[in-house]
Amino acid sequence: MSEIYIHPTAVVSEHAIIGDGTKIWMSAQIREDTRIGRNCIIGRNVYIENGVTLGDNCKVQNNALLYHHAILEDGVFIGPGVILTNDKTPRAVNPDGTLKGAADWHAGKIFIRCGASVGAGSVVLTDLEIGAWALIAAGSVVTRNVPAHALALGTPARVVGYVCKCGERLQAHGANGERIWLCARDGSRYRMNSQGDLRISNA
Repeated sequence: MSEIYIHPTAVVSEHAIIGDGTKIWMSAQIREDTRIGRNCIIGRNVYIENGVTLGDNCKVQNNALLYHHAILEDGVFIGPGVILTNDKTPRAVNPDGTLKGAADWHAGKIFIRCGASVGAGSVVLTDLEIGAWALIAAGSVVTRNVPAHALALGTPARVVGYVCKCGERLQAHGANGERIWLCARDGSRYRMNSQGDLRISNA
């Protein structure tokens, strides 16, 4: 088994679960009841709040903020300065002016599926899903679900194309109502399923 590395300046709760081979760098803070899988890299100044789950082989770059109830599957990339939010209607106080406590608000959930990437400086609003192998361009604000393999960008983010597992933008081909998407880098072929997600095709 590979050892876990935690930089001396990182603050990691004894109630966090950290997988073998994971590296946690300078000034990161990992809260209680967090689960981080094997062979992950957690960059400098990253904040991971309680209730967040990361799968294996995830990479979270410097200064990213991952708030309560975000769930990342295996192989997810989070770019520098990304914010995963958890409250669509944030308030510091209740209507009577009293300071809000944990019981006064409901945390939403973000699901980021296997292999997806969220580019630098992006903000992801809560209660949505980013599909497997999707690519969110730097500086985007994600306000709705993003399908598998989709390339989304802008404020708010919109789907402008599709990408291969390797990250290359796919090119659409086909006639007579049958479309396939091809990767120029590795030759992979994709077809769209009934849910609007691309899936790799053997034919």
